[in-house]
Amino acid sequence: MNKYEKLKQIINDSSSIVVFSGAGISTASGIPDFRSANGLYNEKTNYHCTPEEIVSHHFFYQHTDLFYDFYKSKMMYLDAEPNLAHRYFANLQSNKQVSIVTQNIDGLHQKAGSKYVYELHGSIHRNYCENCHSFYDAEYIKNCKDIPICQKCGGIIKPDVILYEEPLDNDIISRAIAAISTCQTMIVIGTSLMVYPAASFIRYFKGKHLILINKSPTPYDDICELVFYEDIISVIEKIS
Repeated sequence: MNKYEKLKQIINDSSSIVVFSGAGISTASGIPDFRSANGLYNEKTNYHCTPEEIVSHHFFYQHTDLFYDFYKSKMMYLDAEPNLAHRYFANLQSNKQVSIVTQNIDGLHQKAGSKYVYELHGSIHRNYCENCHSFYDAEYIKNCKDIPICQKCGGIIKPDVILYEEPLDNDIISRAIAAISTCQTMIVIGTSLMVYPAASFIRYFKGKHLILINKSPTPYDDICELVFYEDIISVIEKIS
């Protein structure tokens, strides 16, 4: 039995699965990842600072116009569609308990049909006025020529995404850890496991099978039962 057949058998035999996903699962949908050679964090900017600084709490409030210029052009892919990997894990819900713990903000897991999705870093699809907390969708933000302003009170609208220097949502953390700590199988897919505290959540896994699918090594490879250093879509095609 090769490792693809073994992975397929593990999935078939598991009644509860957690998929821990990162940016790599969405690259086949046309959304760049962060840390690869062509990733977002290796792009040169015109702002005399790094992309990491641009998507930080202090930069949002000090240079809101520059933040939105970068955010809308580099992080909002509203035409992106779920790819084979998103759809594969959504389809597993027909006879299994499948939870998604994701670092992504693109909403593609939900668009594919996944019901239990815990977004550790928020979503581009939720945006709220800083003053009156009115909700605005992603289309409104994307179509604003300048800084998105609340139509009700004139306050600045902020995306419901976790910027650098901001804490994760405690309720999302609790539900994600509960899913991880009680599942039989955990599949880590498309993430370098370099972003904390999210990466540390893997330590809560107490189940039987820990699987990694990522193009490059991670700090947690040695504790995984199966490791695939290859394209995610290629792996999914071989086990579908």
